[in-house]
Amino acid sequence: METIKETLLMTDKPASASLFRRWSISVVLMVCVVLAFFDKISIAVLFSDPVFQNAMGIGADKTRLGWLMSSFLLAYGLSSVCLSFIGDIINPRTCLLTGVASWGILMAMMGMATSYEQLLVLRVLLGIAEGPLFALAYSIVKQCYNSGQQARASTMFLLGTPIGAALGFPITAFILHRYGWQMTFFVMAGLTLATLMVVYWGLKGVSLNSGSADGSPKKRVTWLQHFHNSQQLCRSPSFWALCLFNAALLTYLWGVNGWLPSYLIEEKGVDLASFGALSSLPFIAMLFGEIAGAFLSDKTGKRAVQVFAGLFLAGCSLYLVLQLHDAVLAILALSVSAMSWGFGVSAVFALLARLTPAEVSATAGGIFNGFGNFAGSAAPVLMGYIVTRSGDFNLGLMFLVWVAVLGSLLLLPLVKKY
Repeated sequence: METIKETLLMTDKPASASLFRRWSISVVLMVCVVLAFFDKISIAVLFSDPVFQNAMGIGADKTRLGWLMSSFLLAYGLSSVCLSFIGDIINPRTCLLTGVASWGILMAMMGMATSYEQLLVLRVLLGIAEGPLFALAYSIVKQCYNSGQQARASTMFLLGTPIGAALGFPITAFILHRYGWQMTFFVMAGLTLATLMVVYWGLKGVSLNSGSADGSPKKRVTWLQHFHNSQQLCRSPSFWALCLFNAALLTYLWGVNGWLPSYLIEEKGVDLASFGALSSLPFIAMLFGEIAGAFLSDKTGKRAVQVFAGLFLAGCSLYLVLQLHDAVLAILALSVSAMSWGFGVSAVFALLARLTPAEVSATAGGIFNGFGNFAGSAAPVLMGYIVTRSGDFNLGLMFLVWVAVLGSLLLLPLVKKY
């Protein structure tokens, strides 16, 4: 079967059809990420729902609430590190279809959970099922797009992060307000079925493991060859520097995603009725930051400096949020912080592509994403612990400020070279 690159070079169809086919691959991946973020952040909206808390026997214990997010992220990170290599051996499309189907089953089961322990176990299983997603998406992008397109292509699926959060928070809040917490999970399960169809048809006919980005044939990698390639990857100091940076990047993301609803409601006095619309603003800003950053990254090729600057400015802007008492001004400052984060993250996978060989793209993406999420998994529970012990939500956000600023400095050795 010919690769998508071969199809684009040899087809007799108009150029516009080829262009649509090329970029539709990233759109399919973006739909998967949107759904995955619906699954991830929907639980955060329930953190402020007394009915859900009582049903799970949690009460107002923010540490236990934080574990519902952190347990997912720990499992997600472990799965990303340990299972993503399968995408270098087995067709990533098959892996993606299997994963998405399992998400829907688990979300339906969460809607039927009757205890905190049941929900915690299901959140862990969901994390395992979703762990390889970004590595698979990164592997597909690296095979289907050349180096001058990879920032835009990877950003298209990364846009699923702010889109999923921007839509997920208000939609979940609406469903919760009208139909109760169980229905939030059942709706997510229904959306999974639609996404499964999108993946099946959207990637049908796209040959992945049998072709490279330049259209040349590529032999299937054996387990022994993959082991040797992975050893070379793990000896790269630049790769590990980027992995540590990504840990700070995702700690910021999951700290904000995990506690943004509760922070706005409890600290800034935003009422639930207006919460849905207001909570979307930072993630809409993040989306615009990612789009602008993607075009700039592919145009200039200065990946490292852009990624560094994005996280550094995100941390500085988040500090400004702590100094503001007006809810609207605080949300605007938070939006600037989120936009800066998006501006930087839009180039991070393109930077990873420059640092790593194509033969271990899924493995590199899995380690990169997995270790980042290991660190990120600590953010919700650590912030919950800080807030519970101190009684001050601002101290929880100050933790994210330090992580963002110090984490950005880890990338300085790569700025001149990449």
